[in-house]
This record gives sequence, structure tokens and C-alpha cells, in this order.
Amino acid sequence: MLPGLGADYRIYQNIDLQGYDVVNVEWMEPEKLDTLSTYAQKLIDKYHIRPHSILIGNSLGGMLSIEIAKKVEIDKVILISSIKTFHEAPWGFTLYRYIPLSYKIIKKLIGSVRYIIKLIFGDMSQENQELFISMLQNTSPTFIQWANKAVLKWDNQIIPKNVYHVHGDKDHIFPYSKIKNATIIKDGSHIMIFDRAKEINTWLKGILST
Repeated sequence: MLPGLGADYRIYQNIDLQGYDVVNVEWMEPEKLDTLSTYAQKLIDKYHIRPHSILIGNSLGGMLSIEIAKKVEIDKVILISSIKTFHEAPWGFTLYRYIPLSYKIIKKLIGSVRYIIKLIFGDMSQENQELFISMLQNTSPTFIQWANKAVLKWDNQIIPKNVYHVHGDKDHIFPYSKIKNATIIKDGSHIMIFDRAKEINTWLKGILST
């Protein structure tokens, strides 16, 4: 289970995986020159990811799941609110990769976390907002700075075998108009893993049972 940027295992708290041996990935500090590909290899080594495993990745975690599956023969790669290739990335990625985001700016943004969460994700319940704040404040600014750069430079064009993708049509981070071959949840946002978990669980059950 790979969480998104600024998140941890709690992002999956509403996802039902009862009966499965679940391993929650925790982000580790990257090297300055790491790419998503080299970082994925570090996750493989640390968590002993072996052939025929199942990966579930949310947002950034989905992109890293794709990179892992390019190195290890994975049984199923399940993406929630993520992208499979750079062709599905929003047009702004090309622009943002040329805008430097310093460590000081990252720390300042985390200090304004409530405003940032509302700006990016829109309205959410007070309980979910507090959870997002807790997760973001517990994420290393160094990791956030690196991940932002690594995501913007991601140029993957390969879709491994057995990739399953669920996406919301109100996702403002990865607009669904660019998403191909995915199950679309109507009115689902980038945080539908929380408020549309019932539908995701139904979809997920069908994937895992095949």
C-alpha cells in the first residue's frame, strides 16, 4: 500500500482489505539525485517486494507502483486517483518543472496547511481535514520538495501488465479528461479514497477476486 504525497498509511483507513496481508509503505528520505525509478528500487529492496505481489497506490503512490511493476513482475497494480504515464499528466506539469520550489517555501506552505488543503482538495469534513493536516505535518519537507521535482520530471511511457485504475471525474490534480482506460467514479475528487470509499471497495473487491 503506497500513499500519496504528504500522506501516510492513514489515507487507506476506509479501504477494506480484510483477509489480506497488508504492508504499509512509509516514505523514506530520498537522495538528491533520486528519480521515481531509483526510489522505486529502494522501496523494492526495503520492503522485499517480490513477484506476484499486489500493489495499491494512491496518487504519487500509484506512479511509484508503476515504476515498481516495471522492475518486478507484479500480479496486480491498482491505482487510485493517479496516472499511468506522463501522457495523463496535466499540461501544467511542463510549466511547473521550471519553477524552483525551495525548502523554505515548502516549510512555509506546510505552515499554511489549512489553506493549501482547501485550495487543492476543496471542501471536506472537519474530521478528514484534521487527518490531512496531521499527515502533511508529519511528512518531511525534504521528501515533499524531492517528490514534487521527481513527479514533474516523470516521463514514463510504459504501462506494465495487469494495471487497474479508478479515477474521479472531479479530480483537479489529475483531470480525468486525460485519463485512459480507467473506471470513472462520477463526482469523485482527488480525495475520493475517503468520501467514495464504498464505491472503491466494491470495485476493488471485483479486481482482487479475479
